[in-house]
This record gives sequence, C-alpha cells and structure tokens, in this order.
Amino acid sequence: MQTVSVRTTQNVIIQYPAASLGDRIFAYLIDLAIIIAYFILLAFILSSAGNVSGILIIALFAIPVFLYHVLFEIFMDGQSPGKKQMGIKVVRLDGTPPTIGNYIIRWLIRIVEVDFMSGAIAMLTIAINGKGQRLGDIAAGTAVVKLVKQREVTARDVFTLAEETYVPVFHQVTQLKDQDIELIQQALELNRTTGNDRPVLAVTEKIKSLLGIQTDMPPVKFLYTIVKDYGHITSR
Repeated sequence: MQTVSVRTTQNVIIQYPAASLGDRIFAYLIDLAIIIAYFILLAFILSSAGNVSGILIIALFAIPVFLYHVLFEIFMDGQSPGKKQMGIKVVRLDGTPPTIGNYIIRWLIRIVEVDFMSGAIAMLTIAINGKGQRLGDIAAGTAVVKLVKQREVTARDVFTLAEETYVPVFHQVTQLKDQDIELIQQALELNRTTGNDRPVLAVTEKIKSLLGIQTDMPPVKFLYTIVKDYGHITSR
C-alpha cells in the first residue's frame, strides 16, 4: 500500500494511506454523474423558460462545470462530493491546511492532465509516483490521502472511562494542549488501523522531550497513559 508522509506543525512525520487510483477514478465518476445531473436539470429548466439569452445559457452550463472541482475543494476543505463519498482528501505535505493558491495550482494543471488528456497523464503519474500524486499535486505540494476513520473522542472524554480514584502517572501533561493530544490520538489510531508504529515512536519521543519524561514504558502504553492523565487532570 502506498503511503504519504506528512510533516505536522509539531515537526512529527505522520504517514497516511495514499488514495488509490481506483478511489480517485470512482470519485471522478461520482463528480461526473453530479455534473451530468446538473446538465439535465438545467436543460429541463431552460426548455421551460422560453426565450433565454444564448450568453446566459453558455454561462449557466460552462462556468459551474469549469469551476466545479476548485470551488468544492476550497469550500469543502479539500474534498469534492466524489472525494467525500470515497473518503479521500487533498492535504499539504508540510502538514498545514492547503491554501486557495494550492487548490488553484492543482486545478489549473488538472485542466491539461485530466480534461485535455482524458486523464491519461494523471493516471500514469499517480501509478508511478509512489505517493498517489498527479502532476497538479506535485506542483502544489499536495497529495490526496485516504482518511482514517477516527472515533469522535476528545481528551476530556477519556476521563469518563476512568475510575474516580484514578491517580495520574505523568503530571507534566498540564504543559500539553488539546492539539498535542489530538496528534497523539491520531498516531495511535494510525497504529491501530494500519500497524504502522513509526508515528507512535516519533510522537512518543516528541512528548518525552517536551515534558522532560524518562520512562521505559512501551510507546503505545505511554501515549495512552498521557491521554488518560490529560483527560483526568483537565476535567477537574
């Protein structure tokens, strides 16, 4: 399985499963079906409207379709309806949220490699790139990844699962922020679902260094303990 390495703002490298070529093709077909449905609906409405300006007809047909992908990705956080349905998303390789400029670069190159070339260049690039990137992704510093389903659990929710008499192990967790706990949970979830322990090891070393902790506790147990301690202390 191809993976994409994303360096987070905490300078920790997280590996995501790259969106497969099949995922991206199915996402494209879903988006295409939506566009065709839009054409049919618009044609029906215009046929019932009587005399309509030719320029208006062209604008109503061409502009939404031309801007479909870039607008959806900008306003739906890196996803079109097809991508959302397939559980894939555009991310930046440096871990920061993609900018409008990133989306526009992907879109402009898409016009050539997908629309003009019938997707042949895009499919070839994705297949051989090793990171699931087409040319637009390479130019924009982005990739399309498969989202890992995560349980909606906050750090404070963890305390509700612990006994009232629980005694925290690492009181240094008060130095952490919710964003740090979210990063830990993300690394643990990736380890659980993919078996990849590198994010866990990287985050463990980062947290130990940040909090000045020295322990021989196994990395996974250590991170779960950190999350549990944080949830206990911050909920009081």
